[in-house]
Amino acid sequence: MADTASSAPASYLDFEKALSEIEGKARELRTMARQSEGMDVESEAAALDAKAKTMLRDLYKSLTPWRKCQVARHPDRPHCKDYIDALFSEYTPLAGDRNFADDHAVMGGLARFVDRPVMVIGHEKGNDTKSRIERNFGMARPEGYRKAIRLMEMADKFNLPVITLVDTPGAYPGKGAEERGQSEAIARSTEKCLQLGVPLVSVVIGEGGSGGAVAFATANRVAMLEHSVYSVISPEGCASILWKDAEKMREAAEALRLTAQDLKELNVIDRIVAEPLGGAHRDPKTAIDGVRAAVGQMLKDMNGLSREKLIRDRRSKFLDMGSRGLAA
Repeated sequence: MADTASSAPASYLDFEKALSEIEGKARELRTMARQSEGMDVESEAAALDAKAKTMLRDLYKSLTPWRKCQVARHPDRPHCKDYIDALFSEYTPLAGDRNFADDHAVMGGLARFVDRPVMVIGHEKGNDTKSRIERNFGMARPEGYRKAIRLMEMADKFNLPVITLVDTPGAYPGKGAEERGQSEAIARSTEKCLQLGVPLVSVVIGEGGSGGAVAFATANRVAMLEHSVYSVISPEGCASILWKDAEKMREAAEALRLTAQDLKELNVIDRIVAEPLGGAHRDPKTAIDGVRAAVGQMLKDMNGLSREKLIRDRRSKFLDMGSRGLAA
């Protein structure tokens, strides 16, 4: 029998403590069996697996908004680079904004999606201490947004669809970034999204934080993974401003309506991509396959649309967003 506990993440969230103990016991039993010839623990381990699966299902069937934030930030969750490696062929990275520097928090380049030439752009957080520091935890500086603008202009020139993968806590708020025109760069990137005469689809794969996310996600079609979040501010930031207490992040998460389910109901996004039981970090391949299907369908929906139609529909989508939400 396969070791069903092998899909357990390397790290657990605080609300998964009891689950981690059960899965840990199952792994320990199987380790002991491998080290002791003739020892049969499979029936006991299988019972623990079944108990863990039931607990996992119960935990994830009704996650609170704050717990969804925790899942969206899980360190083992697949990131932009993982999606690019799995979904695209002939990926050719393009670097730099041709003005100041190359921002490693933003990656992008030419690629093929199901043999169709496209431009892919996304935030990359990194997957270990070294890469997270190099990628600035997915928080882009002005040069990152200016690189994205350059890539979008190239895509528009050569009539290539643009696919963006959003996963950022927000744009980097450092002094240097502000001195180099952070807000202007975000605004220009958002403006460029609105001007593109090619299909633009965006998927929030983890965190969609504030203007740093909007600069990539002002798209014809926007999808979110089931346990991703998308908001004007983080729950901790919101709690600090409203209640002067970051520990009220749970209440803030409720008030912000930042889950995929809330945003679909409010017509802010177009579709929700289902995640495997326990979140994308437990079964990255299944999550990535879901994104592949969603992106393929969203691009198919726009086949044959003229440049004028694409621009007009994208602009109307965002101008009408508030009124559609109020009407609902």
